[in-house]
Amino acid sequence: MSSETLSIKGVRQGLLVTLRQGGWEQLLAELQRRLADSPSFFKGGRVSLDVGPLALTERHLRHARDLLIQHDVTLHAVVSKNAQTEAAAQALGLVIDLGLERRPPPSAPAADPPTPHGEATVTQGTLRSGQSIRHPGHVIVIGDVNPGAEIVAGGHVVVWGKLRGTVHAGAMGDDEAMICALDMSPTQLRIAGHITRSPEERRRKPVPEVAAVCDGQIVVTPWK
Repeated sequence: MSSETLSIKGVRQGLLVTLRQGGWEQLLAELQRRLADSPSFFKGGRVSLDVGPLALTERHLRHARDLLIQHDVTLHAVVSKNAQTEAAAQALGLVIDLGLERRPPPSAPAADPPTPHGEATVTQGTLRSGQSIRHPGHVIVIGDVNPGAEIVAGGHVVVWGKLRGTVHAGAMGDDEAMICALDMSPTQLRIAGHITRSPEERRRKPVPEVAAVCDGQIVVTPWK
């Protein structure tokens, strides 16, 4: 199945999954594959589906909702150009307008071809306990990440401050993703399927560091 069946990007309301080509069954099959391949990236998240002109019923949308629920993901909205689909979404209590500019039809050339880490999100300020950022591209935080806060990114994570929470970079399976911070004292670090915790005793004088996968394990080195 083509990787172009759907694309995933971060929006203010969570993750937007956009049907790029093919039909409903193809969309669900590819979505199922993405959910199974990267469970930690989606778990606890909120997803909106942009299905374009497809005519869908409540049964179709319930199927998608149930699939997401199995992976601890909430279906938040269904964006459509079809009146029948919009009515079915509203009947299920789903949002139908995210306030986003509609994409060009599939036959039109894309301005920015989708890439695994084609977009980055930048957050300014402290990420506090209980807060989280979940984004399919790179994540940049200009501020601290406190204990109890979480970042899950498909690409790299850069923290221009103290990193004391939980970070998962390369969450969709990218072993080459990196985590950078001015003060690396995390509760937990994950890169793709690799995991490590901060040592119990850390030096008192922090220095900028980079975490990356080397020989099958996460290694932290000075960030020069």
